[in-house]
Amino acid sequence: MFVNTNPKEYPKPMQPPSPPRILIIGGGVGGLAAAVDLAARGLAVTLCEAAPALGGKLRTVPVQGRAIDAGPTVLTLRKVFDQLWADAGQPLQRSLDLHASPILARHAWADGARLDLHAAPERSRAEIAQVFGEAEAQGFDRFRAATADIYDEVEADFIFSQRPTMMEIARRYGLSGLARLSRIDAHRSLWKATGSYFRDPRLQQLFGRYATYTGASPYQAPATLNLVAHVEQQGVWTVGGGMSRLAQALAELASELGVELRTGCTVEEVLVEGGRAVGLRLADGQELRGEAIVVNADANALASGRLGEAARGAVEAIPPGKRSLSALTLALLARPQGLPLVHHNVCFGPDYADEFRRIFQQGRLPRDPTVYLCAQDRTASAEEPAEAERMLLIINAPANGDKRPLPEPEVSECVQSALQVMQRCGLSLELQGSPVLTRPQDWEILYPATGGALYGAAPHGMMSSFERSGARTRLPGLYLCGGSAHPGAGVPMATLSGRFAAQALAQDLRWTQPFRGTAMPGGTSTS
Repeated sequence: MFVNTNPKEYPKPMQPPSPPRILIIGGGVGGLAAAVDLAARGLAVTLCEAAPALGGKLRTVPVQGRAIDAGPTVLTLRKVFDQLWADAGQPLQRSLDLHASPILARHAWADGARLDLHAAPERSRAEIAQVFGEAEAQGFDRFRAATADIYDEVEADFIFSQRPTMMEIARRYGLSGLARLSRIDAHRSLWKATGSYFRDPRLQQLFGRYATYTGASPYQAPATLNLVAHVEQQGVWTVGGGMSRLAQALAELASELGVELRTGCTVEEVLVEGGRAVGLRLADGQELRGEAIVVNADANALASGRLGEAARGAVEAIPPGKRSLSALTLALLARPQGLPLVHHNVCFGPDYADEFRRIFQQGRLPRDPTVYLCAQDRTASAEEPAEAERMLLIINAPANGDKRPLPEPEVSECVQSALQVMQRCGLSLELQGSPVLTRPQDWEILYPATGGALYGAAPHGMMSSFERSGARTRLPGLYLCGGSAHPGAGVPMATLSGRFAAQALAQDLRWTQPFRGTAMPGGTSTS
């Protein structure tokens, strides 16, 4: 046996450093997406959500013992979610049961006109020609081509990237960058642009409504937002179990990756030391320390001091005059009569200009509102319901729930007007029990400092897209995501904002451990 009589001291192998602890405030889709990305990068993550359930606006309300989705109603830009799951090492279909909708939406007017938009654009064109004439169908052809061009211009450099500044665009593209800006049709309003494709005011109303998907008025939003119509025409999916199932699936994925998820956990203050965010103080007095913090909340929650005075100046406040739309929503059970329903249904009011004038200029509810109705039991995979159906009605409303809570007589009058608009469009509802009503002042309670605005700042004006906060705030170590941050409102955009916050944070910490998964061909990688 060999015995080493002169043992040499060898250095002990270096232990890998413990991963930094990241703290997330808010468990909406932005916060959950950030948690998934950060955990997939090997970081330790704790997420604090004040509500008893995760999901943020992906919420449900009970009506006679049945859960009704009371927020977003469908999923678009599916590749955002395919890529998020892939980068976490999982296929999306493992977590979600998705069904493509053959009919994107059914539209009705009081004069008896009805029009479906289909997933197959040639079917939409044929129906437009049948209802409104060949000239309008040709306008639809031009509209589709224009919106596709707009989307192609902004997809890679704006939607799927950290928010660029005008200086960055000028530096990156020079004079060609300014030419690209002209091609996205930001210089005219969405309403004026739709009028250049459609002569029939009903079609202008139909396609102008896409501005409301971002909380804007079609009369003030830039025509760039016509890209929303293009996104929807690329596919709409319903989620088995409802949209709240998306939040559950994100939470399950985050938990599998090691994220600590705390519900009923209210954050009182962002702790700042040495000019940097270093932790959180909870309502129960407990302090959590972390290397960085992601805030999944409206920018005004920070700017108003709701998360402590030290973090107040981290982002610009959204003035009341720049707030996006709020809403009256009614979650209800009903038996419909008349107009056959699909998942997405829209009954148009008679005076669109007056509707948005009252909301944005007068701070009042519309007289004869356009009504969106989500018939949640009507999916491509479901048979026609035999019992009272789960429905969500959405009526545009002003975001003044903090300054001028809407009086009950005004709310009641608007709801009755909405029911009358639906009746004039050929649809009546036999209600079962009492609806659950949510008003702007109720949204203000759920999402403080917003006044009930559901989309952050309204994207009004050609420079509005550059005015949203990016992921990095003015306070080192503090990052923002959610519908008030870049790239904007809506479930896929809020999800991307969470990914951008995770990306910026990892870059700033110089944390380079790769994702557990691999990038998918044709997708978008933020690794």
